[in-house]
Amino acid sequence: MEVPGPFPGSTGTPEGPAMGREEVDRALARLGAEHEAIETSLLALQDHAGRRLLEGAELAGVTKDRWATTEQAISLLWSYFDAYTDALQRAREVRSRHRWSTPGELAELTELLRGPGITLPSTATLTGTPLLSEQLSLEQLTDRMNRWYAEALDVIVTADAVWSALPARIDMLSAELHRTRSLAHSVGVRPGEHPSGDDLEQITAELTALRAEVVSDPLAFWKPAAGSSAPGGGSPDTVRYDRAARALDDVRREIEAVLDVRQDAERRLMRLRDVLSRADRTLAEARQARGEVLAKIAASEVPAVSGPPTALHEQLVAAADYRRRSQWHRLSPLLDSLEQRADDELLRARESLTAVTAPLAVRAELRGRLDAYKAKVARHGMAEDPLLVERYDMARRMLWSAPCDLRAAEQAVLRYQRAAAEAFAPRQQDPADHGGEGERYE
Repeated sequence: MEVPGPFPGSTGTPEGPAMGREEVDRALARLGAEHEAIETSLLALQDHAGRRLLEGAELAGVTKDRWATTEQAISLLWSYFDAYTDALQRAREVRSRHRWSTPGELAELTELLRGPGITLPSTATLTGTPLLSEQLSLEQLTDRMNRWYAEALDVIVTADAVWSALPARIDMLSAELHRTRSLAHSVGVRPGEHPSGDDLEQITAELTALRAEVVSDPLAFWKPAAGSSAPGGGSPDTVRYDRAARALDDVRREIEAVLDVRQDAERRLMRLRDVLSRADRTLAEARQARGEVLAKIAASEVPAVSGPPTALHEQLVAAADYRRRSQWHRLSPLLDSLEQRADDELLRARESLTAVTAPLAVRAELRGRLDAYKAKVARHGMAEDPLLVERYDMARRMLWSAPCDLRAAEQAVLRYQRAAAEAFAPRQQDPADHGGEGERYE
């Protein structure tokens, strides 16, 4: 409810000559209008929703202290208003005695309207004046009522503004917090198990405490406007609320990331199973190839082949269990780690297969070279050359025997190549030689 502003102030001083009849009549008219404005303001203050809330609330802190003083001020305002009413009524009675007031009546009216003729009880708790009573003029009385009214209105309007703004916002944030907690629980984000679960507990405790403090001590959550002296000048202090809102946003983003993991978990698990399966098959092939190499190749160092990645398979089982139990917060970092390690394991298995089968590749390359030179020898019409036939047969027996001595076989192939090169040398001088000029043999 909007409350009218401070009361209009009286003018004039008790000093000086007695007031004239017209001056008295103008003063009484002004005071009558002032009396009506004061009564309207006090009634509005009495009916203000903020005052009723303050009266019914269990207050604490600065609000409790200020409201205790404000309640006393409001009670005294009505007492002062009664004294104001009595003084105005006496002045009206004196003025109503005669149509044309006598000099004595004008002197009495001057004293009533300007002099300190209003006796009031002590207000030491509000003014600090240690008097049993005090004498005030109507002007002084109005000035004090204006000051107390502004202070009381400031407390009431400020408390009402905070109560109108913050609890509703806290309740809305609490509702959002409740939804976030439910979502977090569904993806396994719980206190003691995930940092975001602990954060949600802290935010819950903070909002509960914040709401209780706002309700019991609203004036502690008010920022006065700089340079403003008007009642209620300022705005609610939302620092703690804003901090809790930001923390909830951070948690919500974390949970959304966990949700993304849940939606993509099955695809990632299937890919992991496929990668580890290919790594297992490759290692099995490497182990089989190693046995073949050891049986077929002599005098060759064949690297050992490790077993399947047991630890990765165990962690893959754990990941599937996390998915089955909706522990997405644990699944997310495990999947990230497994994907990198599984790719590394497949690469290692392929490198192992390559290293194990390297002697077979060397033997195949030597066989190819031997057959290529035999074909060239045949093209030159030297297939029946005894030396070449002997050296070819020796190299072939080495390469096609088991176990094959690769070093000896390589030397045999080189001897066959050199013999062929020596046999081709005279023909390189023959223009009819279709081998082409500049052909080289090793």
